Amino acid sequence: MSLNKHRWKRTLLLLLVMTLLLPLLTGCWDSREIEKRATILAIGIDNAEPNAEKKEDEINHIKGEIHIPNKRMIELTVQIAIPGRIPLGPQIGGGEKSPVLVVRAVGHTIEDALLIIQQEIATEVFLGHLRLIVLNEEVAREGVGRFTDYLRRNPQIRRTASLVISKEKASEYMKITPELERVPSLYLAEMVDSLIQLGKFPPTFIGMFWSILSSKGQEPYLPYFQIKGKSNIQINGLAYFKGDKMVGKTKPRQIGSFMAGIGAEKGGYAAFIKIPEMEQFLLVRAVKRKTRVKASLKNGKPHILVKVHYDCEIEEVETINPSHIKKEYFPSFEKEFSKIVDKGLEELIDETKEAKSDIFGFGEHFRAKLPKYWNRQVKTQERWLDIYENLSYEVEISTKVRRTGMKAI
Repeated sequence: MSLNKHRWKRTLLLLLVMTLLLPLLTGCWDSREIEKRATILAIGIDNAEPNAEKKEDEINHIKGEIHIPNKRMIELTVQIAIPGRIPLGPQIGGGEKSPVLVVRAVGHTIEDALLIIQQEIATEVFLGHLRLIVLNEEVAREGVGRFTDYLRRNPQIRRTASLVISKEKASEYMKITPELERVPSLYLAEMVDSLIQLGKFPPTFIGMFWSILSSKGQEPYLPYFQIKGKSNIQINGLAYFKGDKMVGKTKPRQIGSFMAGIGAEKGGYAAFIKIPEMEQFLLVRAVKRKTRVKASLKNGKPHILVKVHYDCEIEEVETINPSHIKKEYFPSFEKEFSKIVDKGLEELIDETKEAKSDIFGFGEHFRAKLPKYWNRQVKTQERWLDIYENLSYEVEISTKVRRTGMKAI
């Protein structure tokens, strides 16, 4: 009797273990081979040609039934990875066969255009490895809000993808063939990441753009790309927005001023300086910076104080006689560098004030440190931008030259 009872317990235990292990067998129930997916690596968005709706095929709707007021159709250009041609290790560049397929479609929305592209491709379109979205400047100035809903809803799109603005048609960036990388989209995405690491651009990705776009006290910004030559790409400035619409761009050198204003610690930009004691020019590079922003009320009106301290190093001296550079000249170097940075930061603040685009996030400082003032006098993003246009501010820059390179002075 006890033997049967023991067997019954073993059987019950075995059934329980099998029941617990059964869900583990379903881990790959939705798996799909990479060859069965059309993996999109990059997307370019341009405005379609006028009257494009007259030429569209009736794929997603009957012609004439869809009408989006004041919104032109878009031209969507995508880079699709070709399985077996994507390099798995370091490559010299070039190659006989392109590792990507470029496909174009015209639609009313991103999804509308993607469904049209799906009609031309046998495998399922997949956005899980999307690295780059390029928006033409004309599209960005009309507003990116029409694309935000789809991009945020789609669970395949990663928040770490790069979103950039282009001077040329976005479709041109889908076709370029950079020498340093066989996959154009990967080259462009890695270019943004590399410049961030070098201190040439503040951290930026599509998730951060959406976060800033939703805030009440800051306006978003994005890298501004321009094609140089046949296949070289340059970050030609910073595109700044008012709401979801691009309202202007900076010069490339002003990116450093912007990074000082938002408190980006790592420096990467240099400036030529000249002091009265010398006839030569020096190239001084910012290595590190520390920023403090103080929000206050002066006579009942909002006021911002921006303090920035720079650690710099001498990169190059335009002289054949290094003995002309003396230690006692260093305070003059630091004073001149501070003067140049001060002027650049004030110019950029004035420029963004005129455009009503608080990309520095000064409004967020008032929300955090003076909540009573914000809740009584500001309340909304629109009201803050009106205040920002007339905001008073002070800029204080200090500099310390800490390194002079390996050559003795």
